[in-house]
Order: sequence, then C-alpha cells, then structure tokens
Amino acid sequence: MDDGILLIDKPAGMTSFGVVARVRRVLSRQTGKKVKVGHTGTLDPFATGLMIIVVGKECKNASTYSKLDKVYEATIRLGQTSTTGDTEGEITNISDLIPAETEIKDVLKKFTGEITQQPPIYSAIKINGQRAYKLARKGEEIEMPIRQVTIHALDLINYTYPEIKIRAHVSSGTYIRSLAGDIGNTLKVGAYCSQLRRTQINKWHIDQVKSLIDMGIVD
Repeated sequence: MDDGILLIDKPAGMTSFGVVARVRRVLSRQTGKKVKVGHTGTLDPFATGLMIIVVGKECKNASTYSKLDKVYEATIRLGQTSTTGDTEGEITNISDLIPAETEIKDVLKKFTGEITQQPPIYSAIKINGQRAYKLARKGEEIEMPIRQVTIHALDLINYTYPEIKIRAHVSSGTYIRSLAGDIGNTLKVGAYCSQLRRTQINKWHIDQVKSLIDMGIVD
C-alpha cells in the first residue's frame, strides 16, 4: 500500500514502536522503497489489541486518529499494587479484604463521567522534554500532571475475586492502568491492571484487524 491506514492486532510483549518498525520493514521490502509509517497512540507492551497504523502521506493525520474515543477490556487484580500499574512492575500485597460485587458496581459508577486522573509515571508522556518512563527508570522524582478525561461507560463483565473484568469506553488520553489503581484505592484494597485489550477506536473494531502473523510480520 502507498498511503492510508492499517488496522493491527498488537500482540502482548511488543512495544508500539516495535510494531511500527516491523510494519515499516515489511512494507519497505514489498515496495522496494522506504515507506513512512507511524502509529496513532501507544499501547503498553503488556497490552494487546487494536492499533491504527498510518502509512505514507496519511502520517500527517496521525493526531486526528489519536484523539478518537477508545474501548478497552481490562482485568483488574485486587489486593495488590504494582509500581508500573501492570504486570511488569514490582508487586506489593496490600489487603486480603474481599469487596462485595455491589461495592464494585458502586465504585465503577463513581468513575463514570468526567473525572480527573493522574497518568502513571511509567508512561510515554513528556516531562520537561523527556519521556516520563525514562526519568522513572533513572529513579528521578516525577510529578505527573493531573488531567481531565471522560469515562463514557464502565461496565462490569465479571467479578471472581481477586479479579474484576471491565469494559471501558473512554476519551482519548485515559489511562486504564491509572483507572485500575484508583478503583483499588477507592475500595481500600489496592489494585493493578493485569490484562488489557483495546477492542475499538471510534468506528474501527478489533474484528476488522489483521494480526502481525497474518501479515507475515512475525512468526
């Protein structure tokens, strides 16, 4: 392809930049020329799901795609916290308290609508020109900016302690890892996001995508 978008199902364990590099390499090999490729919003390495990859002249419109609403399915593990908010951080036991399902539903209602949120320090947000996660890895103290985001819908799919599975329809800029941590704090038991899958970006759905294996990009 020359210009346009590719819908990719990102596998776990790969960075968004890694996906872009692989797509660029394959498309450049197929066309015999260097192809410009970019993404429209990162997914954490542990996360899977829909990524919109922009190719060629469509790269100039990347920010338009990044501002679109998104839908995620997430598994939140109660009773523990993580330094990164996900499975890749240092895990600490917090509480053995088992919240009732009614408590879970009440808390989810509190986080529906416009809320303030503090992004994780292990994120790609720039602080004084540097990525926050790079500063965090150096052990530097970081004050992450508070931002306002919108949770359009927050539905409980399943609750089997210690795991909550939710579906979240959110505005651009929402961090599900932060949401998981805030839910755990509100329940007074601690929590982190153990699984995360992006299933939809605006009108594009995960059912429409190709895996990297289907595209011949990874084995």
